[in-house]
Amino acid sequence: MFRVVFSFILCTSSVFAAEPARFSDRDLDFFEKKIRPVLIKHCYKCHSQSSFDAGKLKGGFRVDFRSALLKGGDSGASIVPGKAAESLLIEALKYESLEMPPSGKLPDSVIADFEKWINAGAADPRTGDVTKPADGIDIEQGRKHWAYQPLGGSQDATIDSLVEELLQQAGLKMSEPADKTTLVRRLYFDLIGLPPTAEQIDAFVKDDSLDAVEKLVDELLANKAYGERWGRHWLDVVRYADSITLRGFVLPEAWRYRDYVISTFNEDRPFADFIVEQIAGDLIRAESLAERRRNQIATGFLALGNTNLEDQDKANLRMDVVDEQLDTIGRAFLALTIGCARCHDHKFDPIPTRDYYAMAGILRSTKTLNHSNVSKWIEMPLPAEPELQGRLDQYKSDVQKLEAKINGLKGKLNADAPKSKRTSIAVSEFRGVVVDNEAAEVTGPWQKSTFSKPYVAKGYLHDSGQPKGACRIVFRPELRKEGEYEVRMAYSGSRGRCSKVPVVVNSIDAEKTVFVDEQKRPTIDGVWYSLGRFRFDKDNTGTVSISNKGTTGIVTIDAIQFLLVGEANEPPKVEKIKSKDMLSAKEKKALTADLKALTKELGELRKKRPAEAKFLTIQEESEIEDTQVHIRGNVHNLGDTVPRGFLQVASTSAKFDLPKQQSGRREFGQWIARVDNPLTARVIVNRVWHWMFGSGLVRTTDNFGTAGEVPSHPELLDTLAQRFIAKNWSVKQLVREIALSRAYQQSSVSNVLGEKTDPDNRLLWRMNRRRLDAECVLDSMLLISGQLDHTTGGSIIRKGTGNDYNYQHESNRRGVYWPVFRNSIPDIFDAFDFANPSFTTGKRNASSVAPQALFMMNNPFVFKQASATVDRLFETKMSDEQRMRHAFRVVLGRSPHRPEIEAAMKFVQSGNGDDRQRWTQVVQSLMASLDFRFVY
Repeated sequence: MFRVVFSFILCTSSVFAAEPARFSDRDLDFFEKKIRPVLIKHCYKCHSQSSFDAGKLKGGFRVDFRSALLKGGDSGASIVPGKAAESLLIEALKYESLEMPPSGKLPDSVIADFEKWINAGAADPRTGDVTKPADGIDIEQGRKHWAYQPLGGSQDATIDSLVEELLQQAGLKMSEPADKTTLVRRLYFDLIGLPPTAEQIDAFVKDDSLDAVEKLVDELLANKAYGERWGRHWLDVVRYADSITLRGFVLPEAWRYRDYVISTFNEDRPFADFIVEQIAGDLIRAESLAERRRNQIATGFLALGNTNLEDQDKANLRMDVVDEQLDTIGRAFLALTIGCARCHDHKFDPIPTRDYYAMAGILRSTKTLNHSNVSKWIEMPLPAEPELQGRLDQYKSDVQKLEAKINGLKGKLNADAPKSKRTSIAVSEFRGVVVDNEAAEVTGPWQKSTFSKPYVAKGYLHDSGQPKGACRIVFRPELRKEGEYEVRMAYSGSRGRCSKVPVVVNSIDAEKTVFVDEQKRPTIDGVWYSLGRFRFDKDNTGTVSISNKGTTGIVTIDAIQFLLVGEANEPPKVEKIKSKDMLSAKEKKALTADLKALTKELGELRKKRPAEAKFLTIQEESEIEDTQVHIRGNVHNLGDTVPRGFLQVASTSAKFDLPKQQSGRREFGQWIARVDNPLTARVIVNRVWHWMFGSGLVRTTDNFGTAGEVPSHPELLDTLAQRFIAKNWSVKQLVREIALSRAYQQSSVSNVLGEKTDPDNRLLWRMNRRRLDAECVLDSMLLISGQLDHTTGGSIIRKGTGNDYNYQHESNRRGVYWPVFRNSIPDIFDAFDFANPSFTTGKRNASSVAPQALFMMNNPFVFKQASATVDRLFETKMSDEQRMRHAFRVVLGRSPHRPEIEAAMKFVQSGNGDDRQRWTQVVQSLMASLDFRFVY
């Protein structure tokens, strides 16, 4: 089949050209997630095949396929693609004419989604009349698709032999090698994203050795700028950003993940390890502190998604986060649109909705947000270096000693009032570590109350008896020592309470569920009930969680206490002082003064807490559980429970052995990185090819499914994938092999036969001409002007930046280090098709439009770089013509042609006034030229 694929590509090119324009994956994804579920839930009952079959179709209007939407019903066409304001559907949704759905107006945010969808062209994959779907998906039939087949290829074949084989069958041949001036510029931009200097060009051109290219490639691969260039490619794929939309919340620690990516590419660590670290770095055993820090930072990958933190339906928000994570994992590593199976079986690929929820169960057993009115991402302290850890331990010890003294004084001042008779008891009055409900992670509609007394701190929580399964709370203690602790629970006991509240204690040894009868009063001081003794470590991995799932009666929770066994844990015994009811005024005044002084001292000490570096991350949920199918994607309409697992179509077994006490993320990452996974190596090899050639062997880099394209060179793709695995998943080795091939090094100059036979250059008879991406344009101007700051790593977000709106980007660092603010993309990035940081982008747009040239001619930043470049040109004494020739070489990487030098010299020598200004205009014109903005 490999021998004839070229004819398929050539013969079908005219067919594809005759079809209507295909919708982008992003637009189809928006339809699947935002539009189709609403149509199904609110419209299908009256406007679909089923209502037609039942004789109940309303208004002669159907919404279950695209042509029906375009045609409309009795009132006329319902949508006008590109013109939401002229679409009857929007009028109906807004209740401006017809009122649809009649059960009630949809939320404004949903209507806004429909407007956005229509204005973008109303992407909709549903063609023709809808027929009844098949019962289930035939996985075995699905495995016949090329992407799910085991890797083929030949270990002995070379890139050039496989390219030439298809070219010969088409009557074509490779173009001549590119000239060395062109090739050196191509290699510099592709490998490190920066232009070569005039001196570097001269050195390469003059090197006549047979291994000149090989030496240059190895030199560039060893350059730290390589990781910055290739790390930025990967950041596109994982939708990297430093902020979240809506309120524009800034993610102050996201940059650590970015730096991790850059260092991973520079160190050329195995891509298989890279996969697992990003999905489950926190669950991987580390051999050193540096490795542990690296692995934990890697998990920021899962926390980078854009989401609505203000969504008050926290169950829906939780699932939206999981959906975004699963969709990103699917596209980034497997090039599959897994997210399309959230509401129903995938319409194109063999992905049942049960497979979706099998994987969703893994990510639902992972905590990404702490939920409250406005949910919050998770930041944790990085594992500390020994010196810092020593200072932290000393600090915690000093704080504990002061707290003990303060508690003692408070105990004396409150000794005459038994706790069981008091209204409120401060956390600081108890020994050990006490976590109040206000310091816990609360999920669901818990209600606050101070009705029953006594209570810890400001009150307790109760679930009002419903809805069952929606309320959950997790207590995470900060323990100073590893050891055995008695764990106690404070609650409000009374008749009408639940008699069997499940309390899950997750300790070093195991997870244990203790059932508490809240109809009975707490047995210790009327405040606490002992849950038993458990061992915990000092890394704060233990938890105590309470859920109202499966309960009857009202569930209450106040606080959890951890008492280290072997230490004095009981509250201080205080002698009665003179009066039975109160201390003397003199004694009370002295104790109060001492308490005030110690409290002030504690406050000052807390200000001196050693600073700990933090990182953006995720955590394991305290309760690991399989997930129920959400019928039609509705989190409140639940179906069968699906065991956690992976994609059947890409697996050799339908049985997945996942740990009961962990989410399964580690196993998920390892499954993706298996050598027998038919997708993973193909996907990353194709991405690398795309980044080197400007077009992948499979042009739909993020979609290897049946809606994507077939590979132009399937045997080449599989051969490189096999070799990639054999060379320990080394991206650098793959880049090196491609860069040293004749296919890569050939000229980009066109010819008549090639254009006629293969106009899209799918058979690689020449190199592709490519426009520089936004970062290369930025970095090149900074380098040429001498303004580039080569500092690596770290954050350049200005301190005090609360949100990303109207942020002024000002830096001379490389573009990869500029903040990626979703609401404030830098102008130069926006002009040159920067990747949308809310979606996986394996293939950026590469437009070449007039506004780009206008940007280069009018933007103050460009003028500033052109002016600085002219200053550099005048640092060396030379004639004007020599200076002009040097300007061409510095900016464009080549010498000027005679008409160019003549026109440029005529301009700078014309008129009176500031000749530096005319020189600046020439340099700015060179920066705006196609030869600057393109690599050939």
